[in-house]
Amino acid sequence: MSSDRSKAYTQAGVDIAAGNALVSRIKALVQGTHTRGVLSDIGGFGGLFRPDLSGMNDPVLVSSTDGVGTKLKLAFAFHKHDTVGIDLVAMSANDILVQGATPLFFLDYFATGKLDVDTAHTVISGVAEGCRQAGCALLGGETAEMPDMYAPGEYDLAGFCVGIVDNAKLIDGSSIQVGDSIVGIGSSGLHSNGYSLARKILTESGLEPDSPFPGEAGASVADVLLRPTIIYVEAVRQLLRDINVKGMAHITGGGFYDNIPRVLPAQVEAHVNFGSWTMPPVFTWLQEAGHLSWPEILQIFNGGIGYVLVLSPDQTEETINRIQAFNLKAWHIGNIARRTTDDEQVLVAF
Repeated sequence: MSSDRSKAYTQAGVDIAAGNALVSRIKALVQGTHTRGVLSDIGGFGGLFRPDLSGMNDPVLVSSTDGVGTKLKLAFAFHKHDTVGIDLVAMSANDILVQGATPLFFLDYFATGKLDVDTAHTVISGVAEGCRQAGCALLGGETAEMPDMYAPGEYDLAGFCVGIVDNAKLIDGSSIQVGDSIVGIGSSGLHSNGYSLARKILTESGLEPDSPFPGEAGASVADVLLRPTIIYVEAVRQLLRDINVKGMAHITGGGFYDNIPRVLPAQVEAHVNFGSWTMPPVFTWLQEAGHLSWPEILQIFNGGIGYVLVLSPDQTEETINRIQAFNLKAWHIGNIARRTTDDEQVLVAF
């Protein structure tokens, strides 16, 4: 591009050359996520994808969109940008997985005041890694440089995922009944929720990014608080081939109390046994340093359980064993009971 033609825009704070350089650097990253359905390359006005509909009688598209939230504030403060892209993919891919969908493709949006090509490349490398873990293609995206919109060194991330499921295999929780088991799959830590409170507690604690994290040997504060969200797609997709999973929930903002009811029929409630799973040290630290109750932890954070499945009790042991084969932790954390009140649908026995 002629520098003369772009000079006025550059003087206004938008570096077109930097944007073109970023596209060149991420091209191989994007291509590395491409699956058989991808028909277009990066740089077009829209991404093209031909889904494989073989074996599906009534295909349904499932989509979800999300961001990373104020976890980004720690990425800025700690100068560590390699994991938030994984978080971005995880938040949407795990959401559509809940309904039994297979992720097909993902698109991202990266916005900043002044484009730092190295930082953006690092972030999008994380997005590509998240797509590889989810088994979907990074089909395209948008990089926006907007002077005066963001503080120096800061950016925002958003993205969305599209998946597909046969209507006959759609999981909506309608078959959940009294006596069913609740299996929880472990989280890696905070995932991408509750960071407004976590950052407040961190500031009051006086801990620094390089400080050893309390209760977790060999890990720093930055390591623990920027640990990426687990993407559950591979393990759960394999499980769905043989196990009759009746309902699933991705434990995000709102914790146990807000997310599990989203998949429960009105006539039942979930009884969860606190202490039936191993909780990562970060939650004990938050509870103690923030003077929080355990019910508050399970309302604001995931409490060590990132994903929940509801299934027949006779399939509980096999389900746990199969999840653990993917190097994930899983526990029988509760059961479904008849609803006895019009109040909350999640009762935790502490």
